[in-house]
Amino acid sequence: MKPGNKTQISEFFLLGFSEEPELQTFLFGLFLSMYLVTVFGNLLIILATITNSHLHTPMYFFLSNLSFSDICFSSTTVPKMLVNLQTHSKVISYGGCLAQMSFFMLFAALEDFLLTVMAYDRFMAICHPLHYTVIMNPRLCGLMVLVSWVISALHSLLQSSMVLQLSFCTHLEIPHFFCELNQMVQLACSDTFLNDMVTYFAAGMLGVVPLAGIIFSYSKIVLSICTISSSQGKYKAFSTCASHLSVVSLFYFSTLGVYFSFAASHNTRSIAPVTVMYAVVTPMLNPFIYSLRNKDIKGALKKFFRMKS
Repeated sequence: MKPGNKTQISEFFLLGFSEEPELQTFLFGLFLSMYLVTVFGNLLIILATITNSHLHTPMYFFLSNLSFSDICFSSTTVPKMLVNLQTHSKVISYGGCLAQMSFFMLFAALEDFLLTVMAYDRFMAICHPLHYTVIMNPRLCGLMVLVSWVISALHSLLQSSMVLQLSFCTHLEIPHFFCELNQMVQLACSDTFLNDMVTYFAAGMLGVVPLAGIIFSYSKIVLSICTISSSQGKYKAFSTCASHLSVVSLFYFSTLGVYFSFAASHNTRSIAPVTVMYAVVTPMLNPFIYSLRNKDIKGALKKFFRMKS
């Protein structure tokens, strides 16, 4: 666009999923129910790990942090979408858009790092069981979570500060249900070469490196399980990491699906439904995946409700 189209930006327009009025009520009810399930499900996981002393272990410490991250991850996008659906408005302020984009990147990266840390925890528990309690001490576990927070926050701060340097034109429609980084960069009138380079580098560092760590950990786990002679021992070892592997697969496959669908169609509007998988559905399913296959979590929840009753 021409430089003459530049103006002082005060708001953006989130186009969302559909402009048909009859679908607004259905979408509002659907996403409200999914959001409530996400919040209450993950809160139950956190309460179970805090109130039950048997769950004060590295595995459940990381799980409670993942549940907290899931709540924040969904809360970044879904409440604003619900407000827009209820009020039939598509407007989001410039500051609100930047804040939403920043927090989304923060908790998406944090989710990625926590899944990697949990894979390392399972690797140590299965491959080095005799040294597990010594190596995975509370200090190291707290440090790993702290580093995950710091790197995620620095990444979000870097990307947000670079978006602040961009000049936007009069066309301010975002074909999404939240302010996503790539969508905002595409709306800029100024040169975005540096933004694109930083985004590609960050995608490699925050996507490829953690995924490589997860694949390495589970390759070692599989090799270690194969050396176990009894079938019962193999099943027990595999069951301890089956839930985490399911969450990792759901998160990464849905994330890759977003970018592959965009690369195949180059239709920015088609990304929104696919993004729902890792931005809304994955945080909602995580509590079910961990609680349904985990006797400790189910026992802790039963004990918690008995105490309340």
